Amino acid sequence: MVASVDPPRGIARNRVGIRTRIMRLLARPGLQSWAARFPLTQGRVRRDGAALFEIVQGFVASQVLMALVELRVLHRLMDGAADVDALGAATEVPPERMGQLLQAAAALGLAKRRRDGRFRITARGAALIGVPGLEAMIDHHRILYRDLADPVALLRGSAETELAGFWPYVFGAEGARDTAVVDRYSDLMADSQALVAEDTLAAVPLTQIRHLMDVGGGTGTFAIAAARAAPALKVTLVDLPAVTAAAAARLAREGLGHRIVPVAASFRDEALPEGADAVSLVRVLYDHDDRTVRALLARVHAALPPGGLVLISEPMSGGATPDRAGDIYYAFYTMAMRTGTVRSPERIARLLLEAGFEQVRAPKPRRSFVTRTVTARRR
Repeated sequence: MVASVDPPRGIARNRVGIRTRIMRLLARPGLQSWAARFPLTQGRVRRDGAALFEIVQGFVASQVLMALVELRVLHRLMDGAADVDALGAATEVPPERMGQLLQAAAALGLAKRRRDGRFRITARGAALIGVPGLEAMIDHHRILYRDLADPVALLRGSAETELAGFWPYVFGAEGARDTAVVDRYSDLMADSQALVAEDTLAAVPLTQIRHLMDVGGGTGTFAIAAARAAPALKVTLVDLPAVTAAAAARLAREGLGHRIVPVAASFRDEALPEGADAVSLVRVLYDHDDRTVRALLARVHAALPPGGLVLISEPMSGGATPDRAGDIYYAFYTMAMRTGTVRSPERIARLLLEAGFEQVRAPKPRRSFVTRTVTARRR
C-alpha cells in the first residue's frame, strides 16, 4: 500500500493561514505608505504601483489606439514629421486635442515628439501599420468593448452580446447564409490569419505530409501558406458553402486552384472526406464548446488513416502558467462570442486522447499571443 504524500492537515492550514495574514497585512493602506518610503521595499512598491496603473488605464490606452487608427494618424506620419495644426486640420480635430492625442501616441511608443514640436512615427508605429489585419482588428474591437461594458453581466451570462451576432457561423450553417456577414467574417479572418499561418508552419512543418485537409479553413489563408511552404502538398479545404465559394475565387486568383480543392460541408453535421494524411484545425476549436469539439475530433479521427496527423493551432490558455493573451484577451473575447472558450494545451490533449489519438505534442510557441499548436497521431 502506497502512503499518502499529502501534507498533514494542520501544516496545510498553517501555510494557508500565514499567507492569508501576510496578504491582509499588505492590503493595509498604512503599510503600503510605509513600504513606499522604506529603502528596502520602495523599489518593489513603485514597480507594483506602476504595473497596477498600467492595468487600470488599459482601456483608455486602447481607445487612444482606436482613435489613431480611425483618424489614420500613423499613416499620415508615414509621409514625414507633421505638426499639430496640420494633423488637426486634416482630421477635423481641434489642435489642442490633436496635441493630446499625439502626446498619448508618443507615450505609447507609436510616435515621437521632436524638439521643434512636430511628431514623427516610430518603428513600433510603422510595425502597427505593417502587421496584416491589425488595424482591422483594432477597429473591430469597438464591438468587443461594448460587450465588455458590463463585465459582471458577461461573466454571469445574462448579457446579450454583439459578438454573438457578428460571428453567427459558429451556431451552424443557418447563421452563415447571410452573404454580407460571411464576407465580413472571411475578410477579418483572412487578414488576421497571415501571422497565425506563419507561426503554425514554423512550429509544425508539413514537408512530410502528402495530402492536407484544412477543416474550417475559411477562404484559404492557411491552405495557401501551407501549399507554398510545401510545393508537393495537395490540400482539401473544407468549409461552409458560402465560404468555399469565396475561397474558390481567391484560389483561382492566387493560381493555386489546381492544388487546393474547396469542399463545401459542415463539420458539425457531416462526415469529413477521407484521403488526407493530415488534418489542420486552425482557429476552429476555440469557437466551440466541448460537445461540438468532441464530435469534430471524432470525425477527424474517422477521416484519417492510422498514423495520420491532426494539427490544432489557435490561441490557448496558459493553464497552470496563466498567459496574458490567452487568459485575458482571448478568454473574454470567446466569452462574448458565447459559444467557445480558450483551452490549455493540456485540456486539448485530453480531448484528443478521448477521441483515440496518441503521441500528443505541444511545440513551444514562437509568439503565444499569435497562436499555439498541438499535434497528435491517429492510432
